[in-house]
Amino acid sequence: MSADGVDAFAGDVEPLNSSLYKLGDEEKAFFKATTGISGDEQLKRHILAAQAKAYAIRPYPCIHRFAFLGIGITKNEAAYQHLLKLGIERPDALFLDVGCCFGNDVRRAIWDGYPMHNVVTSDLHGEFWQLGHTLFNTTSERFTVPFVAGDIFDPAHLTAVPPLGASQAPPSPRPDIHTLTSLNPLHGHVSAIFASSFFHLFSEAEQLELAKKLAGLLSPQAGSMIFGMHVGYPTKATHKGPPGVPNKEYVLFTHSPESWTEMWDGEVFPKGAVKVEAYLAPAEFTWSDVGPTWQFLRWTVTRV
Repeated sequence: MSADGVDAFAGDVEPLNSSLYKLGDEEKAFFKATTGISGDEQLKRHILAAQAKAYAIRPYPCIHRFAFLGIGITKNEAAYQHLLKLGIERPDALFLDVGCCFGNDVRRAIWDGYPMHNVVTSDLHGEFWQLGHTLFNTTSERFTVPFVAGDIFDPAHLTAVPPLGASQAPPSPRPDIHTLTSLNPLHGHVSAIFASSFFHLFSEAEQLELAKKLAGLLSPQAGSMIFGMHVGYPTKATHKGPPGVPNKEYVLFTHSPESWTEMWDGEVFPKGAVKVEAYLAPAEFTWSDVGPTWQFLRWTVTRV
């Protein structure tokens, strides 16, 4: 849903607080280059205006705490470099960002050289994608990446199909991505899928279902990959709480690196069909009023 937010925590709508604004050096350079705004204060005012519009639509914590400004896609350096390599070496390498929110991550990949004409995005609603044009000072005519709205669990948007075997071809020719009304025509055609702060929104069973749905989209060609990040924990667990904190109750299921690997290599894909790399890293947000100390699970699933 967002670059580094935890939208699973719903509660009272807190008023916006501009003192929480913080932009790291990487993000500052990126936003200045892509928005055309060179001054720090001018950029801050621009971002605060976009934040207010977004918060009025859906008051997610990731928007309140400016986590929506994060660029998660570069954090797993090896996976990101592999993505850029796919974009160069495969003329038809489709790249899909699910739960794209404002589109920070695909915009960063395109800025670093991934071909815009091979990028597709999707999320539940289109409001934030449209606000991405506001945030980055673009229009759909200038930034032509197609956005496909839909519920990932709705079969009309994405049906779960078995992943293609290494010797199998996609069931139909590659579609015109600018005419998509669902993700189903992409089955077997996608070379790279990115999912940031997305899986942790769902239960264990739903995470498995989601993984199977994404696997069906992936190209059978060796090197095709699904990668991303979300909240993880050293041991597979369901977290409930925190007690005594009004309007902050939640149930959150988290995978460990080991359970995440086992899910993809054996349940989602046949054993040995993919290489899974997963590790825990410090969370890039603070949340003093929730229970465990969150970590981020960064991961890559690559076809072999």
